[in-house]
Amino acid sequence: MVPIDSAHSDSENPRLLDALAAGNSSTRLKAALAIGSRPEPGFVDVLVARCAIEPDFFVRDMLTWALTRLPAEITVPKLRAELRSARAQARSQALHTLSKIGDRSAWPAITPSLLHDTDDEVARTAWRAAVVLVPDEEKGALAAELATQFGRGDRQVRLSLSRALAALGDVVEPILRTAMAHHDPTVRAHAGATERLLHDPDAGFDLAVDEATRVVALGPHREETSEC
Repeated sequence: MVPIDSAHSDSENPRLLDALAAGNSSTRLKAALAIGSRPEPGFVDVLVARCAIEPDFFVRDMLTWALTRLPAEITVPKLRAELRSARAQARSQALHTLSKIGDRSAWPAITPSLLHDTDDEVARTAWRAAVVLVPDEEKGALAAELATQFGRGDRQVRLSLSRALAALGDVVEPILRTAMAHHDPTVRAHAGATERLLHDPDAGFDLAVDEATRVVALGPHREETSEC
């Protein structure tokens, strides 16, 4: 991290603050880069607030980078507070930034309500953040919580869930076996595709889903004998 010993001049700060709210996304991107290049705590509130409303993906990513340049003891409490925001983007961007900071003191803030958030983007980001921040001794409980989301959403949502579970490692195997015996064929297929990704990270997700769906369609005997 760059030492916070070269603060922006008093005249420069208002200019950068104005640039963060400029109509041109390139101007906002350059402002976030400038702030991150010479970080100072006085910008943290503005950066966090801008994350909640910034429409451009690349600018949001630069805002996150700028926040990671500041000490975690300053940024993490601000970001944890954002997790209670009514604005979905505020929650998702705070989760994303917490995962990039990687400070495990934030783990208790990754609540079941975030993992089950009704907004798919918030939930997906919560899954990714949880996998980064979870203590080793709580990985099994996290895997069980994530498994309740099998069958949720479109392809991107399901792929995000499968990747999160696969990232937890072997601890997920008994949970996957249980899910693969679920009464809902969609849940069984999703769990089967996740198991395939766990053992073969290079496997295409669509192919894994197709294979799992075929196993489900062919019935219990085929499920018992399949190697997939």
